[in-house]
Amino acid sequence: MTDLVLMQNTHGITLLTLNRTEKLNALDYALIDRLQQRLDVVEKDDDIRAVILTGAGDRAFSAGADIYEFSASVRHGVDHAVREFVRRGQALTSRLEAFPKPVIVAVNGLAYGGGCEITEAAHLAVASDTATFAKPEINIGIPPTFGGTQRLPRLAGRKRALRYLLTGDAFDADTAYALGLVNAVVPNDKLMSTAFELAGRILRHSPLTVSRIITAVTRGLNTTIQEGLEIEKEQFARMATTHDVHEGLDAWMQRRPPVYLGQ
Repeated sequence: MTDLVLMQNTHGITLLTLNRTEKLNALDYALIDRLQQRLDVVEKDDDIRAVILTGAGDRAFSAGADIYEFSASVRHGVDHAVREFVRRGQALTSRLEAFPKPVIVAVNGLAYGGGCEITEAAHLAVASDTATFAKPEINIGIPPTFGGTQRLPRLAGRKRALRYLLTGDAFDADTAYALGLVNAVVPNDKLMSTAFELAGRILRHSPLTVSRIITAVTRGLNTTIQEGLEIEKEQFARMATTHDVHEGLDAWMQRRPPVYLGQ
């Protein structure tokens, strides 16, 4: 049986690949659950320090939720649809957003609906110059349900987000960059090398510090500035007595590369 999410580890970086090419990597319930299982493995493995998430094939990162499966859930009633579809999708994007190790999405084609929402939730994203994005849920009479009504306005601003949420129009990779949805647009043949190079630049630093920064940003984003500053102070206090802080300071003063232990 084909694995719905392929996993490959390389020098502390895990590549996770959505693997339903015949369905443009559409997010059915089994694929979402398998991705969560893969994230469980990554989170528990101290040797894995960053995640790159992409799609199999050359056409799509993910075309979004599996509409046939979702429509069956709707026919079972709203409570069933919310439990099986909405909560499952929101749990995935929330976990990606708060994941303690950096998650970089490499958008290799279509990123529609849920695929776009995963990109919004991830910490960083790189897009192929052939990638396209869309918020097409309005075309089937629903709002986005994996966080798209909340994260895109926070990234792009209310009016720019509503343009795509209310029209369902597709937009290209350069527009995604202008909206703040991706960090870079690169030629398709350089997509994966760019994603790995970005991950490698993060791996130079203390994994504890990387995790604390992700936590501070994720938790602080939806609070007041004063609450955010308290979160920032808390994350610093958790780091101040660690080996990595003292090693970083000593290495800087001794003009040598630091050796971080993640403790």
